[in-house]
Amino acid sequence: MTQPLVTILDDEPEIRRILTEALEDAGFRTQSFARAREFEASLKRVTPDVCLVDLSLPDTDGLALVHRLALEQGAAVIIISGRAQVQDRVTGLELGADDYITKPFDPAEVVARIRARLRAPKAQQHHSDVARFNGWTAYFDRYVLESDTGAETPFSHAEGEVLRLFLESPKRLISRAQMQETLGGAAGESFDRAMDVRISRLRTKLGEDPKNPRLIKTIYGAGYIFLGDVAWD
Repeated sequence: MTQPLVTILDDEPEIRRILTEALEDAGFRTQSFARAREFEASLKRVTPDVCLVDLSLPDTDGLALVHRLALEQGAAVIIISGRAQVQDRVTGLELGADDYITKPFDPAEVVARIRARLRAPKAQQHHSDVARFNGWTAYFDRYVLESDTGAETPFSHAEGEVLRLFLESPKRLISRAQMQETLGGAAGESFDRAMDVRISRLRTKLGEDPKNPRLIKTIYGAGYIFLGDVAWD
């Protein structure tokens, strides 16, 4: 079986070396790049399983690149950055990153986070890429939400994971623990914040009233329930 491919985008040679050695020792295939233009050119040839992206790049805005990757690629996107401020973390997650790791880091933690992201869901009820619910159609092959008027709104890979989880278990309570187990990721404040951001963005894209959402309801202290009627093509 082909091992997962992880691409590394960081202009620091030592960071690339440390990550490459740690990941290859753990059984991953790797590609590393110092410039965004080389990294993006590689994406036209092969889609990696995980992209590790530094934000401080010499030839592009790292956050803008993360946003493009989240909307256009099927890979998980993990930011690795020296920017440790809470707002940087929040912005990265809001733009579609699946996780955020600050420098300096323990290579073993990076490997563990990647494995968590790649952990297969325990069960899949549906294998279709198209779901219809309450006047919306979700196209998971194109990462697009289509309204009943035909207007299209893109969603990120990370948002799509959460949306699919809701659509596969409508009208059932989904706890934070279930989300962590199914979607992968390190449990704790970082994971909880990532889920909050993704659910908030999904509600916005679905035109939900943040004070009284109709589809994605928060059950405080327990988790979430998706209240829509779902049909899979």
